[in-house]
Parts: sequence; C-alpha cells; structure tokens
Amino acid sequence: MFSGIIEMIGRIRSCHDAPGGKTLVVSAGEYWQDTTSGASIAIDGVCLTVTRIDGGDAAFDVVAETLRRSTLGDLRPGDSVNLQKALAVGDRIDGHFVQGHIDALGVVERIDPSPGESAWWFSTDAAALPSIVPKGSIAIDGISLTVADVRDGRFSVALIPTTLQETTIGRKRVGDRVNIETDILARTVVRALQSLGVLRDATDRPITIESLRRQGLA
Repeated sequence: MFSGIIEMIGRIRSCHDAPGGKTLVVSAGEYWQDTTSGASIAIDGVCLTVTRIDGGDAAFDVVAETLRRSTLGDLRPGDSVNLQKALAVGDRIDGHFVQGHIDALGVVERIDPSPGESAWWFSTDAAALPSIVPKGSIAIDGISLTVADVRDGRFSVALIPTTLQETTIGRKRVGDRVNIETDILARTVVRALQSLGVLRDATDRPITIESLRRQGLA
C-alpha cells in the first residue's frame, strides 16, 4: 500500500528481456540504502518487488501481463520514473491509499497551462470512468491527485508547479500514455452497484436517486 506522494525520481539504467517478461534496473543513488530484496516499490504507480540491490541500482522483474497493462513496457534506458516505497505502520497519509494496481491506461489529451495551476485533461478506458468522480482521488503514474472535472469521456486534474517539478508528469506531452489507478473506495461502490444491477456497465445511464430507490437503496 502506498500514499501517492512521490519520494524521488529515478532513472532507468537498463531494460532487458527475461523469462516471462523483462528486468528493469532503476538508478536512484542513496534512495535504496534502507531497501532490501523483497521490498515493494511503486514505479510510476505500479507495485513491483525488488529482486536485487547493487549500490545505487535496484532490479525488478516485470511479468508480461504488467508490461501489457501499464506503461512499464514503454520504458527505455534513460527514462525517468516516479518512485515511492511502501507505507509503514504509523506513516502519515498525505495523499490517499494507492494499491499500485493499474486499472487502465490514460492518454494526455489537453494541457491548459497557468502560472498557479494547470488543467490537464486525460482520456482513459470506458470501464474505468464510472470510478472517476469530481473531487474524488485518482493516481496518475503513482501521483495522488484530485479529479477536477469529468465530461465527454475525459477527466481533468489541476497540477501545481511543485507537482510538475518534483514528479515525471511535468515531462509528459499531449499524446503520452500514463498509468491510471482509480480510488479504491469509488471502485468498490461502483462494483457493488453493478452487482445489484443499478449500474450495468461503463456505458450505462448515470446513477440517480430514482435508480437507487428502485433498488431499495434510498
């Protein structure tokens, strides 16, 4: 479990084929000093297990399914990635609970820059949209963010200069892909409503008080 507060930007030292997937080696200097093999690390929002520590480098085995369902398959030597270690009991939760399990891939659709905060719009899989709600939480490449707006099959977040500078998202451009993890609470509610027949799928009508009453939920 993670909080979505990025601790450091690492750099991909190498990426090579391995049985069942690939091995990523991530350089992050002293960041790995208190890390051991078997530790969980979120890389661009994807929870991976450390297989080896060698000085300032850490190695991770990534299976084919993870490569297919996330942007990790796009990584090349020299690329930058967001890093976060798993939460420990007693840690502050400054973001929101992030599992490190990617729900969908997103694409940067539009960037509206502003000195104070910039509005970034993303498109994503239709199946993920019901779990993305205004003022709700979302993790983009592992970064804990708040959804600003949802419309026309897209959603937006407001990014302040600090977020753009201290994470990799400020290096993204229109058309780039990102990892999306929806909020675990919103996702649980949506799945429960789908199981009750209130919400059938991602193309269903919006949930209304009338539809909830028909199911005896309001």
